[in-house]
Amino acid sequence: MAVTQAPRVSQRGRDAPPSPVRKLMPLAAAAKARGTTVYHINIGQPDLATPEPILASIRSYSESVLPYAPSRGMPETLSAWSSYYAAVGYDIPTDELIVTTGGSEALAFAFMAVADPGDEILLFEPTYANYFGFAVGSAIETVAITLDPEDGFHLPASARIQDAITARTRAICISNPNNPTGTVYDRQELEELLEVAVRNDLFVISDETYRELVFDGLEHTSMLEFDSSEARDRVIIVDSVSKRFSATGARVGCLVSRNPAIMDAVGRFAQARLSAPTVEQLAVVPMLKDPLPYTSWLRSEYEGRRNAVYEHLLHADLACRKPSGAFYIMVTLPVEDCDDFAMWLLTDFDSNGETVMVAPGAGFYLTRSMGRQQARLAYVLNKQDLARAVDILGEALRQYPGGRA
Repeated sequence: MAVTQAPRVSQRGRDAPPSPVRKLMPLAAAAKARGTTVYHINIGQPDLATPEPILASIRSYSESVLPYAPSRGMPETLSAWSSYYAAVGYDIPTDELIVTTGGSEALAFAFMAVADPGDEILLFEPTYANYFGFAVGSAIETVAITLDPEDGFHLPASARIQDAITARTRAICISNPNNPTGTVYDRQELEELLEVAVRNDLFVISDETYRELVFDGLEHTSMLEFDSSEARDRVIIVDSVSKRFSATGARVGCLVSRNPAIMDAVGRFAQARLSAPTVEQLAVVPMLKDPLPYTSWLRSEYEGRRNAVYEHLLHADLACRKPSGAFYIMVTLPVEDCDDFAMWLLTDFDSNGETVMVAPGAGFYLTRSMGRQQARLAYVLNKQDLARAVDILGEALRQYPGGRA
């Protein structure tokens, strides 16, 4: 038989970007196999214990069959999400909700519901890196406006947003509080963003996964607060229990829209993938029904961690802006290429048998020349471990033989 080449992988498969958070995991695994302790500040995986009501519900599942859930979500879970939104101030009936397999699926559904192949979604960089992957998987183009770190990575003036809109633009996507910068957008900038969307007949996809994690006395402004007829038709909310309840592995999120056509489209996408996980949907019900006692404590916990990591970074003379929310901070490092430095941390460096893993900043930008000297750090460890991680990072920078900025 003649030797032939394997069939060609699709263009979208070749174009799919690697995760800046996960692409170095094999190197971390190899470092651990050598006996090195790795402090993971590269990924938003909290070290906090998952609340006992979630774990107890999983352990107590006793049915003889583990069935599919309804495509739009278990009735109990839909009702619980509605209760959660009522607790944080929004009237969202269950017909305006769909339970998804994490916030990731909600984002993918939202992108597919608003844009066709070749259409554009406008983003603000640095941005959550997986937005790029969701767009490539749906053959949607992304256009990015670069934010200014000197302005705290806040949204630009309306005129600059307007200039980036083309005939193919279908939606504007934001993360608030922002991943990876920790910026919290205020009501005025969201109002201006919505005005641009209305003027250009665009959807607004608002990723509000970190809603409760806002610090320094600030309050989160949800896009749900804008209740005009224009806003109701175009706002899509993406949400998740992953970070809110330290339950990243449960993979339970939701999509919210007051637009019946969007809900119909997303409902059909949900039918195609059958259902989100049954047991996990039921497990998160108790926390969704009564979120405030836990999330109020959570905000205080992460504000303390934010303060600790920021102070240690300043002490290490590393350039950064103090974030106002989420649990991430973008840091400028004195290296030419943070990708190379991040790999070196895992392959060639240790401090008394310990090293640190960071997320290289370039992966959070669409513009290829941006972010090469930046890293995103996730302050998801306890204060003692965060302090040690920053100390290790400072020691590594003093020893790094690679290119210096």
